[in-house]
This record gives sequence, structure tokens and C-alpha cells, in this order.
Amino acid sequence: QVQLIESGGGLVQPGDSLRLSCAASGRTASSYVMAWFRQPPGKEREFAAAIKWSGRNTYYADSVKGRFTIARDNAKNTVYLQMNSLKPEDTAVYFCAAHDDVRPILGGTGRYWGQGTQVTVAS
Repeated sequence: QVQLIESGGGLVQPGDSLRLSCAASGRTASSYVMAWFRQPPGKEREFAAAIKWSGRNTYYADSVKGRFTIARDNAKNTVYLQMNSLKPEDTAVYFCAAHDDVRPILGGTGRYWGQGTQVTVAS
């Protein structure tokens, strides 16, 4: 069992940066693929970024590639999402997810989910 707690959301202006954190607890948390999904208002949840346990393999949705960076610190059981050049269309609830396989993650499915943190980009 893995528990995930997100933090770092908030209200920012277009062009600003924000860093989300996801703290994972559980004996094998550091061995999981970790990911960020987001759900814009009135839309379905969508994949944003993922990272394998080693940190060497990362995956991004086209909509965030080049602006967002996912990283993890296994010693702290924490995964981060650095979001730069934020746009109004990045407004969403951001969810942290974990799975022991990257394929379900890339297909939109996580085994464990956090509660989500709101990110609002508006002027």
C-alpha cells in the first residue's frame, strides 16, 4: 500500500513557475513509477508526466513537454513537478499517482492516487 500526499498548488499568473511535491509513504514507495495527472475544469483527467524509479526515464504529454520537469528523490520518497511558463490552460487539479508498471500510467491508469492539489493560472 502506498499513500500519496500532494502539495504546492496555488494561484499564479501566466508565465509564472510553480513546483508541486508528492510525498509517498509505504515500504516500497521508492520502487514505483510515479506520475502526475491533471484534470482541467469540466474535462477528464489526463496524463502529464511520469518517471521510473531510477529517475533516468521520464515521459511527458505533448502539452507540457519543454515546460514541465518531473524529478524524484527516492531518499525522501518524494516526486516533484516543476512547472514553468504556465498558461491558463494548465489550470487543473493535479494528482500524483503510482504504479509498479509504466504502461498503465501511460495509458491513464494509476494504482495509487493522491487527493489532488489545485493549480490555477489566471491574470
